[in-house]
Amino acid sequence: MGRDRHKKKEKDRENSSAGAASSTAAVGGAAIANYADGQPFDQVSYLEAKLILKPDRFTSAESFREFGKIVEKTAKKVGVGFIEDPKARLRPEVREIVFGDTPDFRLYNNAFILRRRISYVDGFPVGDPEIVFKFRHPDEQSATAMDVRPKIAGKYRIKFKAEVLPLKDRVGGYRILYSHNCQFGLSQVHRADRSSGMSALVRIFPALGTLKTSDDEKILLVNEGIVEELLLPLGQLDFSKGQVGKCDIGLWRTRGEHKSLVGEFAFQLKFPNRELVAGKAKKLAAEFYLALQQEVKKWLALGVTKTGMVYRLKGNPPQSHE
Repeated sequence: MGRDRHKKKEKDRENSSAGAASSTAAVGGAAIANYADGQPFDQVSYLEAKLILKPDRFTSAESFREFGKIVEKTAKKVGVGFIEDPKARLRPEVREIVFGDTPDFRLYNNAFILRRRISYVDGFPVGDPEIVFKFRHPDEQSATAMDVRPKIAGKYRIKFKAEVLPLKDRVGGYRILYSHNCQFGLSQVHRADRSSGMSALVRIFPALGTLKTSDDEKILLVNEGIVEELLLPLGQLDFSKGQVGKCDIGLWRTRGEHKSLVGEFAFQLKFPNRELVAGKAKKLAAEFYLALQQEVKKWLALGVTKTGMVYRLKGNPPQSHE
């Protein structure tokens, strides 16, 4: 099966109420612990930095490109290389995103996220719908010990990310959420397991077993919301020592009403293990991230995530670990 293998100044910590299928709780030290079947714990191999943005400034593709100019200017100011993506001059990519959960938001309340994403070209869906299942938590040990592997016959991919976000209450710092992700195409799951029931979901994702309360409970669209994502690649950021990551800008809005929900700028770096991330690259990445916050501080939406905005569409937000 295809898989990717493999402290900061400010940190929020919360305790997880979800169970972890592991044989030992030792994480993050020299010893590598195992999941229940003996498979070694997954290790963080991606760094994804995000700025969540107010949506009102994004009214056209040109406004995406204007933000890209700010990114390029800031990168050069702190000594980070920037190469524009040729796609930055084209139309934004369009994708449809929906979230699934129990009516009482039991998944999200326990730090799980279930998402389906479909790409569109010229108004028509293309490719295999992508299923993403993740456990996202501020505590690295809790995220590491959670076994997110699916029980499916087909192929899947594990991506374990350290997600960097601004502080919840002010500009000029950052916090980290650890996102332990599993993703696969819908075609990799037998049709018999594609039902909307919690029982079928638990068969695919055993990690959810402790959250099931009955055999007939359903998984529904979160707040009946269908998100339309507009995404524009901006370019590549070069942090030296081979640490090069793509960056993009996106807007989430509701399908139908076209109500803008939230924007996001993000860049991502991949590395075999954290020991191989060069000190200069880490320093540059942090300097760039903090400098960009200052440059776009009037754009920032603090204390929210894209997923959180969907869960708050009808008010009465659930408890989360974000």
